[in-house]
Amino acid sequence: MRKWIILGSALAATVVTDQASKSWVVANLELYESAAPIPALAPLFQFTRSSNSGAAFGILPMAGDVFLLVALFIIAGLLWYFRDTRSEARLAPVAIGLVIGGAIGNALDRLQYGHVVDFIHYQIPDVISNVSNLADHAIVLGALLAVGENLWRDYQERRSAANDDSSA
Repeated sequence: MRKWIILGSALAATVVTDQASKSWVVANLELYESAAPIPALAPLFQFTRSSNSGAAFGILPMAGDVFLLVALFIIAGLLWYFRDTRSEARLAPVAIGLVIGGAIGNALDRLQYGHVVDFIHYQIPDVISNVSNLADHAIVLGALLAVGENLWRDYQERRSAANDDSSA
């Protein structure tokens, strides 16, 4: 039961924070308008309102409905997978909550606006310029936490097996 409460809390916090930030952006910035929350970091970091009807980095812009369905399947798959997650997996509830929360946040945008609202603009001149949102960041962070926990668990199991072999 505890793991479900943690998952639900991470999921809810992600959706609420993501949607609140996007509501602020929609209310305060016109499309492609920028604002510098930390003026000393502009133009490396600023808020620039943009819309994305496709996948990450604007790939396949006409497939928004497909991505909405994909998000729903991913959410269902992660919840199915989570049922069997070990209770000692400490980061899994947070990691999966972040990924599902991010997927829900972007899915809600597609339903409400017909596109995903992006606004976190990182830029390294002549190298990269990327506009994303908190849902995207939650998905990436959740995936990294899940991979990290799995790698750590595998390492611990190999170490334990090696200790058992050497003491036998």
